[in-house]
Amino acid sequence: MSMIRDLRAVVRPSLRKASPAYSNYDATRDPSASSAVVDCAVYRHGRRVQESACPSPREAMREVREEGGFAWIGLHEPTEAEFAGIAQEFGLHPLAVEDAVHAHQRPKLERYDETLFTVFKTIHYVEHAELTATSEVVETGEVMCFTGRDFVITVRHGGQGSLKSLRNRLQDDPDLLSKGPSAVLHSIADHVVDGYIAVASAVQDDIDSVENEVFAAPTKGSSRGTDAGRIYQLKREVLQFKRAVSPLLRPMQLLSERPMRLVDPDIQKYFRDVADHLERVHEQVTGFDELLNSILQANLAQATVAQNEDMRKITAWAAIIAVPTMICGVYGMNFEHMPELQWRYGYPMVMTTIVGICLTIHRALRRNGWL
Repeated sequence: MSMIRDLRAVVRPSLRKASPAYSNYDATRDPSASSAVVDCAVYRHGRRVQESACPSPREAMREVREEGGFAWIGLHEPTEAEFAGIAQEFGLHPLAVEDAVHAHQRPKLERYDETLFTVFKTIHYVEHAELTATSEVVETGEVMCFTGRDFVITVRHGGQGSLKSLRNRLQDDPDLLSKGPSAVLHSIADHVVDGYIAVASAVQDDIDSVENEVFAAPTKGSSRGTDAGRIYQLKREVLQFKRAVSPLLRPMQLLSERPMRLVDPDIQKYFRDVADHLERVHEQVTGFDELLNSILQANLAQATVAQNEDMRKITAWAAIIAVPTMICGVYGMNFEHMPELQWRYGYPMVMTTIVGICLTIHRALRRNGWL
């Protein structure tokens, strides 16, 4: 046992030293004295304690340890120095702290000792009057969640995905909130996936619009199909959407199927519903990607057909123009003995012959679909 204690004493300081979040931390400073803290509250029996005042994370944790309940601390884009105190106060693993500070993480679920670290990608639909080759369709953000036995710490990155409305909604449901931190984790997951469903519906409208333009019959004076750049840009945005949805499938399956000490059994049932909704969104997004591939190929095929038709028309008119060019070229040689050269009606006859031959060729080409 003494050897294990000695090993822990060596490993833990080395981990903290390696993590930049701990490098400049002053242990005497209150970790809540950070502008990154958006809200901090203690919940007991499903109700918020001290609604009139917002305690510091250190005060909230002290109250939880003395009187029970759990603390929920919300942060927005904290720096390493701002998050270091909170990380040390709650015993968060340095690797998870580093991920939470630097963001741009892949959706995942990891367990560090007695803490679950979950990363969610939030998706926001960007309204636009018209889809162009440079339009931004979806905007991504991140929500990281540290879930312990008596605390929840949420770290949000990006201008979208605020959890204020979610916190208020949870506070109106004491029965659910009384289940503890896992209830907050489920609500965040449900909130994020509901956002996916709304964005998927909006993206579907954009895809339908592009599809209708590609396959609609061209009107007189309009160009065929649509700009391939618009389709490709929409495909890129859908791919960004897919990168947020697909990696989250496995974490939601684990939370809904595998028993975990930090997840209340009653709450685990609710994760099944979230996992089902996420699977449905994943199928939609995968379908969007495949449909856009087909639309892009169809658009390129239409452009190729249009080019072929243009070349056929150019070739047909060149064949028609070749007749008067050839006849006039022969008469322009100024030979002494030319057919009907001295005849009074020679010129009208030649012009009539040229027009007759051209009309015959034009009619034959038009009948064959070249004109």
